[in-house]
Amino acid sequence: MTDDHTASPAKHQTPAARDVRELLGLRSTAATVVVGAFIATFLLLALTTAPTAKSLWAEIPAWIVASSAAVTLIRTASDPLPYRTTLALTLAGPISNNLVFAVVPIPIDGLLQLWPLSAATAIYTYMCVRGRTAWAWVGMAATLASCALWAQQTGQGAGYGIGISAINLAPLLMATFFAWTIRPAARDIFALREQTIIRIAAEAADTAILDERDQQLRRLDNLARPLLEHLAADDDITDEQQLVCTLLEAHLRDILRAPILDTADVADAARSARARGVDVVLLDDHGMDQTAIPIRDRIVAAVLEALTRATDGQLTVRVLPPQRDTLLTILHNRSDGTVRTEYGHDGLTRLSPATHIELVPAVAVERNNH
Repeated sequence: MTDDHTASPAKHQTPAARDVRELLGLRSTAATVVVGAFIATFLLLALTTAPTAKSLWAEIPAWIVASSAAVTLIRTASDPLPYRTTLALTLAGPISNNLVFAVVPIPIDGLLQLWPLSAATAIYTYMCVRGRTAWAWVGMAATLASCALWAQQTGQGAGYGIGISAINLAPLLMATFFAWTIRPAARDIFALREQTIIRIAAEAADTAILDERDQQLRRLDNLARPLLEHLAADDDITDEQQLVCTLLEAHLRDILRAPILDTADVADAARSARARGVDVVLLDDHGMDQTAIPIRDRIVAAVLEALTRATDGQLTVRVLPPQRDTLLTILHNRSDGTVRTEYGHDGLTRLSPATHIELVPAVAVERNNH
């Protein structure tokens, strides 16, 4: 059985995002205190209105049923309530009432002896708020039927049973109208909240992009402006200035082609290697984007060592694409041969660093190994 007016939250939202408990404060400390008061109050009624001490065999189980239902209402996370939980809550009223009916005197000494009626009404009232209005009415109807049957079987007449329990229809009726009002409003509130979160996340991403762009512009300004101003002021470009320009151009290329290796230590080591005449190529195919920091530091340390030790030839450092067995390769085409070193996803070498390959043209080696 479904409640058409309450059981159709926005399908794109997660259950946590659509939990009406958030809106009504059912997860708050105050709600827990209220449930505690509910349990204590009905325990007191069960103990004080029991006709005799022997009647507690029925009064205590009835109290346990009602108390468990109250706790379940605020602890169950799904919204609307799951069907198994709903069925258990629906049966809580008839079960607790019939337990008490088995021990109360005929006629009863006072309406407080039928305290499960009030407990069941409270449970069904909150079932409406939790999205199971139709089931709440089924439970109330079963409770009224139990009262009528008990009264009829005890010779008091079915009308008497309905008369003493029909007053509980008023709170349930108010809860029904409340559910019709608050639950659609809750869906709108949660939808607006979700849109706000998405918008804030998009704005944060845009801000991060702008901040990164400004940071890169400031970095480029610090790197290139002094050199450009110096070149603009002099007519002649010296060999030293040409070298500085070449090294700066290579560094800027590294920033674009190998951002994962863009650290101050790697930049300094690459600059020093190029100044020694080594042709350094840094490439990043994003295989290290999700690598843990310790392993990334180990890889960077290996790259630094290779750059520091290189004295000639071409040194190509490449971070391979994701889903490869090898994380990074270092290929050094030297005057005395070619050395290729592979590093796995643990940051350790997969081949011996001393492995030599017969000297072949660098282009062919690059094509075969990368």
